[in-house]
Amino acid sequence: MTLRAVNWTMLAARAAELDRQDALAPFRGRFHVPEGMIYLDGNSLGLLPHATAERMRAVVDGEWGQKLITSWNGADWIGAPQRIGALLAPLIGAEAGSVIACDSVSVNLFKLAVAGLRSNAGRRVILTEAGNFPTDVYVLEGVAALAGAELRVVPREDVVANLREDVALLVLTHAHYRSAALWDMAAVTAAARDAGVMTLWDLSHSTGAVAVDLAGCGADFAVGCGYKYLNGGPGAPAFAYVAPRHQDGLSQPLSGWMGHASPFAFEDDYRPAAGVTRLLAGTPPILAMAALECGVAIAAEAGIAPAAAKARALGDLFIDCLDLIGDPDVRLESPRAGDAVARGGHVTFAHPDAYAVVQAMIARGVVGDYREPCGARFGFSPLTLGFGEVVQAGQVLAEVLGGRLWDDEALRARRAVT
Repeated sequence: MTLRAVNWTMLAARAAELDRQDALAPFRGRFHVPEGMIYLDGNSLGLLPHATAERMRAVVDGEWGQKLITSWNGADWIGAPQRIGALLAPLIGAEAGSVIACDSVSVNLFKLAVAGLRSNAGRRVILTEAGNFPTDVYVLEGVAALAGAELRVVPREDVVANLREDVALLVLTHAHYRSAALWDMAAVTAAARDAGVMTLWDLSHSTGAVAVDLAGCGADFAVGCGYKYLNGGPGAPAFAYVAPRHQDGLSQPLSGWMGHASPFAFEDDYRPAAGVTRLLAGTPPILAMAALECGVAIAAEAGIAPAAAKARALGDLFIDCLDLIGDPDVRLESPRAGDAVARGGHVTFAHPDAYAVVQAMIARGVVGDYREPCGARFGFSPLTLGFGEVVQAGQVLAEVLGGRLWDDEALRARRAVT
């Protein structure tokens, strides 16, 4: 037996022991896991909870099909944004009554970026980092153009130094979508506060996989999505957070009827609702809300502390697999355990043929995803994944890399469009 075989055996034994000790292991049975698949893309779309399928049938057949309009009150459709927000709050360290489920991340980012500019009068700069998730930057470009403000994009290492007297709002993604590197939210928020700058955090790659303490950090605003680690379904509604100290004075630009103080009074003039309810705009998408609520309820039951610890441990084990493979073309882009910069729930490595490598793994039942220009990204959803599966995925990757098993046709096709 070779040394490498012994090492894979040792990794598999360690994974088996971790699975035996895993208090979250029973949650896996709450999800539909396709047979023969190791799903490492939970950071893009989470698995389907069994409860969601049952809930959707009940909503469609009973609440919509039989009870129709009466379900807005009888089934409390009208209260879904606030109810789901209350479930979400402990997962992100938010105060009661500070989170609401609504719209998309992009829409909520727009609303809160405008609100932040309005709240910090006299300052006209929005600050963010180069390499932030592109949609966030696109939205901020639009906000700046509409508001007559400036969007200042600086390298990651220069962000804190650019918290100057003209900056109104700092917008950052807590866990970087590519590397999973985490900002020190407490330290950065404190630096921003000392400089008179408000903070808006995107938690899309954090919620459900990383412990976040918005209240303890003194954050001003936050947004996040529901379709990744919260398993809310494709295109699931997002959420928004507003610190209680800002809620009464919050002025958001999409002043729709559901954010009105008395939406069914049908008044001609807009009066904002109390608290975070004023962030609502149009009618909530009830089918999507029902699916999201099921996923959030499971995450809330599991608790964020054990989920975050397991997500880290799963990622660490995958990095051990990469080290064991030892391919010189593989370059780790995510922080390691013990690094000064913490890591979120996914791991990315660069490879010259990353797209084809990912496709070859998918063909062999291990589903990850690809990020330009050469990143293979794998997400470790703590409620749906076991440690043994991570080692199995590592062995598949070793076979693909060692035998150059990626599909030449797929590789040629990828190169033709890049």
